[in-house]
Amino acid sequence: MTTEKKRLRVGVLFGGRSGEHEVSLASAASVMRALDPEKYEAVPIGISKDGRWLVGAGAQKLLPEVLKSGERVMLPADPNAAALVPLDERPGGAVRVDVVFPVLHGTFGEDGTIQGLLDLAGLPYVGAGVLASAVGMDKDMQKRLFREEGLPVVDFIATQRSEWELHPAAVLRAITKRLKYPMFVKPATLGSSVGMTKVKKEEDLPAALDLAAEYAQKILVERAIKGREIEVSILGNETPKASVPGEIVPHREFYDYTAKYLEEGTRLVIPAKLTKAQVKKFQEYAVRAFRVIDGAGMARVDFFLERRTGKIYVNEINTIPGFTSISMYPKLWEASGISYRELIDKLIELALAQHNEKQRTKYSIELPSGAAGALES
Repeated sequence: MTTEKKRLRVGVLFGGRSGEHEVSLASAASVMRALDPEKYEAVPIGISKDGRWLVGAGAQKLLPEVLKSGERVMLPADPNAAALVPLDERPGGAVRVDVVFPVLHGTFGEDGTIQGLLDLAGLPYVGAGVLASAVGMDKDMQKRLFREEGLPVVDFIATQRSEWELHPAAVLRAITKRLKYPMFVKPATLGSSVGMTKVKKEEDLPAALDLAAEYAQKILVERAIKGREIEVSILGNETPKASVPGEIVPHREFYDYTAKYLEEGTRLVIPAKLTKAQVKKFQEYAVRAFRVIDGAGMARVDFFLERRTGKIYVNEINTIPGFTSISMYPKLWEASGISYRELIDKLIELALAQHNEKQRTKYSIELPSGAAGALES
């Protein structure tokens, strides 16, 4: 007599209240297609642009409809429930999930907010925890950590939106004193190059700051590098591994949102044409960047290779890299010998291992007999 192995119910969490909502939908569709149906049962969980949590029928083909017609749910009060609670009564009660695979990009998804919520709910999840997610979302803070770690970063300066609105002249002086043109202006807490502008002359700087301020409270300005854009994928928890490096060759002047997701002109060169010494250095820097932010599960580390000097700069780390059909993260692992489906398996294994490791931590203490009364007196 054979017993059928229980399939893991994987909640693929997508959508969200961010400027990268549509990117997340594409990533979720790709992840759900890659889930092995013999091992997993996919549970699509959508977050609408207005913040409503919705659960659909579970089929990838229904993904676009989840945000329109899905049943509204919320996380449970009981951290041992491992389920989503419907807001409206229905037969069958709670929607059970064994592990969550977040493919939420940007604000309220990649910044530690969802990770903290899942921790409170006691649900295992793929990827970085609260601290690493928050740091990975803030380009200013991660660059400060990289610099402290001794990793090379491009010269930069950050300012708050409120500071720009209240004291624009002072902000402009500080930027032009620190940096020379051309420079990039971008929201410090948003990915996919949303709201980013390459500024070549002084008169264009205010408009670029205004645009970035529409998407984030903090604005990052950094020196523009004439160089190649190299990316490395990371996989692991305590012993992270680096993939072969790949190169982004945009047909636009820089790799903006349109080039990443809406056009087909951008080329991905995998593996990147580099010397063995360069490959080793990129991989070393990528692992160090992952460790310094306390990463877990996965990340993609982006670099610049300056053409004139050959110097490598760590640009940023993405703790929930894109999982679309044209995304670098899975493509780099495929070139390193790990297929898309195997990658999903490994990420889920890492999520469960990380959750088990968290369970070993004591979060409360038992007071000696009589101590509680003494504290109350």
